[in-house]
Amino acid sequence: MTIDETFSRRGFLGVLALSAAGLAGCTSTVTRRPPPTPGVTRRPIGAPSDAELAVMYGPVSDGGFLIPAVPYQQIDPRYYRQRVDDPTGEAPGTVVVDTPSRLLYVVEPGGTAMRYGVGIGRDGFSWQGDGVIHWRQTWPRWKPPNEMVARQPQLAKYSIENGGMEPGLKNPLGARALYIFQDGEDTLYRLHGNPDWTSIGKAVSSGCVRLLNQDVIDLYSRVPSKAKIVVRQ
Repeated sequence: MTIDETFSRRGFLGVLALSAAGLAGCTSTVTRRPPPTPGVTRRPIGAPSDAELAVMYGPVSDGGFLIPAVPYQQIDPRYYRQRVDDPTGEAPGTVVVDTPSRLLYVVEPGGTAMRYGVGIGRDGFSWQGDGVIHWRQTWPRWKPPNEMVARQPQLAKYSIENGGMEPGLKNPLGARALYIFQDGEDTLYRLHGNPDWTSIGKAVSSGCVRLLNQDVIDLYSRVPSKAKIVVRQ
């Protein structure tokens, strides 16, 4: 082997050694790098299509009851359940009732909110403030408070003392009820289902916030017990 051949072989081996060291260094660096923190994916927003509305507000079999379809074509489209940019500024998980607009929001991560149309209390029978969803119930019994029974004696048979009204399609609380507490006390106000779709967007109830039965079932699945609620007048 000549001197030139010896140096060429040594040079080639040196390059291989350096390359191997470099590759080892890259592998080591990648292994030690912590995994990236997953970001919050922004959910798509927009009004539902006709096909989606037909499913959303179609008949629903739930709890042994068949909830009839809602003629959603006769409801103002702004009250359809839909995902929107969050206008509330509240933390994710918070329920916000915008009383003047007849809208309810469930704030989501990523700057969006699920929005529902609601019916609200008549003037003089509305509540506002911050509270907590202290309790939730599927197909609840309706027990009008004693003050309501005093105003409407015909409701005495459904009073608290008489055990309230059986669950069902004609029950004013509908398919679900979420009970609002403030400072550990029951406010007697509820978010609840509603057998009368014509009341959405109106001020007709005795203070509670009512939703379509199809919407309150969806709401119930999104709002856990102890969630914060803000009712704005």
